[in-house]
Amino acid sequence: MKTQIVVVGGGAGGLELVRRLGARLGRKDFDIILVERNHTHVWKPLLHEVAAGSLDANLDEIGYRSHGYRWGYRFFYGSLEAIDRTARQVIVAPIYDDDGSELVGRHRLRYDYLVIAIGSVSNDFGTPGVKGHCLFLEDRHQADRFRLKLLNHCLRVSRTMSADPAEDVSVDIAIVGGGATGVELAAELYNAASSLRHYGLEVFDETRMRVTLIEAGPRILPVLPEALAKAAHEELEALGVRVLANTAVSEAMEMGLRCASGEEIHADICVWAAGVQGPRILEDLDGLEVARSRQLVVLPTLQTSRDERIFALGDCCFFKPEGAGSPVPPRAQAAHQMASTAYRNILHLIAGETPEPFVYRDKGSLVSLSRFSTVGSLMGNLVGGRMAIEGRLARMIYVSLYRMHLLAVHGWVKGLALILVGQVNRVVRPRLKLH
Repeated sequence: MKTQIVVVGGGAGGLELVRRLGARLGRKDFDIILVERNHTHVWKPLLHEVAAGSLDANLDEIGYRSHGYRWGYRFFYGSLEAIDRTARQVIVAPIYDDDGSELVGRHRLRYDYLVIAIGSVSNDFGTPGVKGHCLFLEDRHQADRFRLKLLNHCLRVSRTMSADPAEDVSVDIAIVGGGATGVELAAELYNAASSLRHYGLEVFDETRMRVTLIEAGPRILPVLPEALAKAAHEELEALGVRVLANTAVSEAMEMGLRCASGEEIHADICVWAAGVQGPRILEDLDGLEVARSRQLVVLPTLQTSRDERIFALGDCCFFKPEGAGSPVPPRAQAAHQMASTAYRNILHLIAGETPEPFVYRDKGSLVSLSRFSTVGSLMGNLVGGRMAIEGRLARMIYVSLYRMHLLAVHGWVKGLALILVGQVNRVVRPRLKLH
C-alpha cells in the first residue's frame, strides 16, 4: 500500500507543499492528495485587486487539476468536515449542486501523514450585524461579489449624473480594519475609479468615490514603523480617503455602520477586514489542541501538539517561538516558510529521522497603495537591521513577492514564463475587469 499524504487546503502554503512533495516523491510508492473547496487558486494578497477589478483572476488563477497532473499529486474537490485520528482518516463533506441535489456523498480518505492548511476567516469580534451586512475578502468568490456590487453602484451614480448633472451622488464605501488588506483596498478603489470613465461610465470619476477607513487602534498599519504608517495615512488622505483611527464599530447596519462614539457612517458597501481567526471547523477536530484564536497549536516541528502524524501550517497554525512575545503572524511569508519546513519534516519522518524545528525569519512587511505608492520595512541584513523603504524600490520588491510565489508553485521554467506573460498582459489586456 502506498504511503498516503493528505494536505487539506490549497492556499499559498498548501499548494507549494503538494508541488514539492509530488515532484520529490513521485506516484510509484506515494499518493499525494490535495483536498480543497475551490477549483482554482488565487494568491490571497491579490484579492483586493480582484475586488477592485484591477486584476483579472481568470488570467492569474491556478487550476488544481492541471497543476496536480503536472506535479504528481491528486486533487479532491471538497471541504474538511472532520478527522478520525484513530482510523487515520479525513472525512470530506458532501458536495451539493446549486439546486441542492447531492453530487458527491460524504467520504473518507485515509492518511499516513496529514497537513492542515485551511487558512483563516475574518474575526468580527461578535459585532452585531457584521455577518448580515458586511462583505469579506477571504476568497475569490467574495472578491467577485464585491466587484459586482461596486460596479452596480458606480453605474447607478453615473446614470443619475447623466440625467441630472447637478445631483450630488456618490458611491460610499466603509472599510473596517486598518491593516494591509483595508489600506490596500482603499487605495486600489481610487485607482479603479479613475479608469471607469474610459470604460463606458463617461461622467464617473474618483471624485464620486467616498471611502472611509476605520481602525479601532491608535493608527493604521501597526506592523510598520510609525513613520511609514504616517506616510501611508497621509497618502490615503491625499487620495480622498477619510481615515478614522481610535474608532471602534459597535454595529453594522443595512446602510452603514454605527461607531462606539455614537457616530453613524453611511455606506453603500461595508467591508470587514479587521482581524482573522481560524475556521470554526478547527474548534472540535477530534481532540486536537486549539488556541483562543481557533488556530491549531503546534510543536516547534509544526506537528500538532497531540498527534505527531498531523501537521498544521499557515494562518490556521498557532506557533509561538520560545522567548517570543507573540505567535508567528498570519502572513504569506510565514506560510511559505512553514511549507518548506513541513516538506522537510515529512521526508524526515518517512526516512525514520528526527524532524527539525521551524525557525521563522521575519522578512518585513510591504503595503501597496496601488499605483500611487508602496511603503514597508525589510530585514536588511546588508544594512545591519530593519530598513524602511517606500516609493519605487518598495513597489519593485512588492511585485517581486508575487513572482516568488509563482516560482514556488510552478517551478523555475513555467514560473519565469508566466512572469513574462504577465508583463505582456499588462500592455495588451484592459486595465479593469468589468464583468
